[in-house]
Amino acid sequence: MDLLNISRMIDVSAVRTNVPVSEVERLALAARTYRFICAFVMPCYTSYLAELLKDAPQVKIGGVVGFPSGAVTTPIKLAEAKEQLANGADELDMVINVGALQSGRDEFVYRDIRTVVEAAEGKPVKSILETAYLTDEEIARACRIAVRAGVAYVKTGTGWAGKPATPDTIRLMRDAVEGRAKIKAAGGIRTLDALLALEEAGCSRFGIGVGSAVSILREAWSRAGKTLPELPEGEKA
Repeated sequence: MDLLNISRMIDVSAVRTNVPVSEVERLALAARTYRFICAFVMPCYTSYLAELLKDAPQVKIGGVVGFPSGAVTTPIKLAEAKEQLANGADELDMVINVGALQSGRDEFVYRDIRTVVEAAEGKPVKSILETAYLTDEEIARACRIAVRAGVAYVKTGTGWAGKPATPDTIRLMRDAVEGRAKIKAAGGIRTLDALLALEEAGCSRFGIGVGSAVSILREAWSRAGKTLPELPEGEKA
């Protein structure tokens, strides 16, 4: 791995309930400065984030759909997807209906995901599985459903479940998708070693909060014998 360009694997995020506008602005500053591949905020801030990053085309704008529960109706997810795209989103991270999956309603889960994929009109959709709540069989089944629906990525979780992504889960997802989708991990990724272990298991994108993301970059640059540039004077991530 190119440690100096590890930011091109990180979707930096500020998606907690209590994110203030000032944190959105800090996230945009960090994303522009360190060239994170994508930046995610809560839906009410997407258009503002897009405005803040309009001069940074190297940073994609992410939009969340059905976040964080996944239990809203499919028409609501469709409306959210369309609104996020209209507000500048380049990629969508959509939470599946976990309860429907656990109830064996696979066709419902498929149509729910497929509706958002179709609305995206070719823009990447990542299907958030919330693996912390699923058995291994359910994780594998969710991956197969998501791949059939046309997603670009399957993602471990929202980061709200309180259980970190693990290499074992990534390997399970990797085997289930059989190369037909990529894998994104989110939740509990706070060190470079944790990221590298997930990458070795088969993960190619990482959803990380802005503070941890900058800390990981600093560690990666240090291992490469370099010093990470500081953010502009007076600003902190």
